[in-house]
Amino acid sequence: MKSIEALEAETYLPTLLDRVARGESLTITRNGIPVALLVPVETDRSRARQAVARISERRRHIKGAPLAELLESVHEGHRD
Repeated sequence: MKSIEALEAETYLPTLLDRVARGESLTITRNGIPVALLVPVETDRSRARQAVARISERRRHIKGAPLAELLESVHEGHRD
């Protein structure tokens, strides 16, 4: 995660927001001490992408497993 000084963040906020919108996270510092995080908002679309990535990763580890079994493993530990 990249760090940026508060004064620079104030000056370049629109540019920083563009970077964050593309998925980058930034630490804002004051005199070298972290004071804030600038992170992307998690949208339904990004949550869906993350879920697909997790399912794909599990699928690689459970080769040949039926889809129903794979989906069941995704929900292990969740409360109904």
